Amino acid sequence: MSAPAETAETSSPHHELALEARELYRFYRSGEEETLALRGVGVRVRRGETVAVMGPSGSGKSTLLACLAGLDEPDGGAVHIAGERISHRPENERARVRARRVGVLLQSDNLIAHLDVRANVRLARSAASGTDRPAADELLDQVGLAHRSRALPQELSGGELARAGLAVALANGPDVLLADEPTGELDGATEQQVLELLRSRAGEGRGVLLVTHSPRAIQVADRVIALRDGRVQP
Repeated sequence: MSAPAETAETSSPHHELALEARELYRFYRSGEEETLALRGVGVRVRRGETVAVMGPSGSGKSTLLACLAGLDEPDGGAVHIAGERISHRPENERARVRARRVGVLLQSDNLIAHLDVRANVRLARSAASGTDRPAADELLDQVGLAHRSRALPQELSGGELARAGLAVALANGPDVLLADEPTGELDGATEQQVLELLRSRAGEGRGVLLVTHSPRAIQVADRVIALRDGRVQP
C-alpha cells in the first residue's frame, strides 16, 4: 500500500529532526515577469524517516530540493539541518554545512569525470570531518561496486552510476540525504536495489527526502508531500 499524502509539517520534537524548513518562498524574475516557484512551503524530516516529494513538472520540486541542500537561497523562510541553519549564509558557509551534514544525489553529474569511483568517494569523504564517515571501500561494498572501484564514470552503466552517486552522497556520513529522481533512469531490479539502500540509510537514523515520480519510491516512503504550483497540497 502506498503512503498517504500528507502536509509537510509534523509534530516531531526539534531534537529528532534531521531537516526543518519553514515558510520557504522563492521567486525568479525575467524582465518584468516574476515566477513564484515556492509559496510558503514547510518541510520536516525526522531522523529515521523517508519522505517522498511528488508533483507535476513545474510544481517547485527541484527548487525545493536546491533550497534544502543550500545550493540555492530562498527569498523567504529558513532551512535548518540537524538544528544548524544552512540558509541565508554566505556560499562558503553553506558549503561547509553541506559538506558536514547533507548528502545530495542528483539525477546526473554526481561524479567527477576524470576520477575513478573510489577517488570520487574519497574526495567527498575528505570534505567532511568527524568519525561517522564510512570508509570508501566499505561504502562501495555496501552499494555493490567494490569490483568497479577503479572504473571511471564513463565506464559505468546507468545502474552503476546511480549506485556510485549514492556512495558519494553518503561519504560524509550526512544527517540528511536529499535525492532528486534517484531511480528515474533505472530498470525495475536496479530501482528496487537503490530504494532499499536509501531505506537502509534511514534505518540508521538519517533523514531521507526523495523528489520522485516513481510509484515504487512513493511506496517505500513513510510520508508523501504533494506539491503543486509551489504550494504543499493537503
